[in-house]
Amino acid sequence: MKVAFFGECMVELSGEPLRRTFGGDTLNTALYLARLGRNRDISVSYATGLGEDKLSVEMKQAWNDEYIDTSLIETVSGKQPGLYLVETDANGERTFLYWRNDSAATYYFDNVVSKLEVALAANQHDALYLSGISLAILNNSAKERMLTMAKHHHDRGKKVIFDNNFRPQLWNRSDAQKWYEKLLPYVDIALLTEDDDREIWGTEESIESRCERFEIPEVVIKRGCEPCKVIIREDNQINTHFVAASKVANVIDTCAAGDSFAAGYLSARLSGQSCELSAEFAHSVAAIVIQHPGAIVPLGAMDHLL
Repeated sequence: MKVAFFGECMVELSGEPLRRTFGGDTLNTALYLARLGRNRDISVSYATGLGEDKLSVEMKQAWNDEYIDTSLIETVSGKQPGLYLVETDANGERTFLYWRNDSAATYYFDNVVSKLEVALAANQHDALYLSGISLAILNNSAKERMLTMAKHHHDRGKKVIFDNNFRPQLWNRSDAQKWYEKLLPYVDIALLTEDDDREIWGTEESIESRCERFEIPEVVIKRGCEPCKVIIREDNQINTHFVAASKVANVIDTCAAGDSFAAGYLSARLSGQSCELSAEFAHSVAAIVIQHPGAIVPLGAMDHLL
């Protein structure tokens, strides 16, 4: 199973004193899936734009070290990665400050044909993973290319996986609704955060009703420490499962909790596990991640999950 991700990774500043690492929603999920997938016959490719600067070189090397295929990266001359600062409160909840408006990733589709489009057209990947942020960072022309790419991938019988991550700093809710409505008909697995869904769509229509309207066959609703909800559409039947979260007494940092949950779910689900067992494993992965500072935890902290 080969999974291609598209998105943006940024330089992360966090902690006291400040530490410099890297992170970003799709990259976090890609990295954790690469770790979890090594013994599950799942390989991960990451498509993004990077510059020619020292930080870009360090990022690419770090991803190679995590067994992430970087052949889909586009080098954007004169541009650099974005930057974000994370501040975490006493309960592990975080707030962000971003510097990303002119990052290299936003120029990924500036070429006539991108490396990701070429790879998907050649059927080199079984699944394509996108998030709301993947769409938000692009101009409208690039968004349309992304939708075309997702449609063709879906129409070939491949999987399109979507996480609804929403950042109001990047776009407003009406724009997010417009583009999500265009993408959702091609989504095979939707990983939806309840709070983000409410912020985008309001409360007039339930998540379940919306996903049924778009005929999404597999929906995972992430609800933090509450049981997640998994909805499976199959043979004109809809089955719903609630899976309790793992209890964590000492939450250090919730950064990448949802991203690591997604990686845990996919690592199990794409290797043939049931949706319930996949959700249980996803909770276990997220429980480890939120007990460490920053988006990316040390590999050793996950040894028992690999």
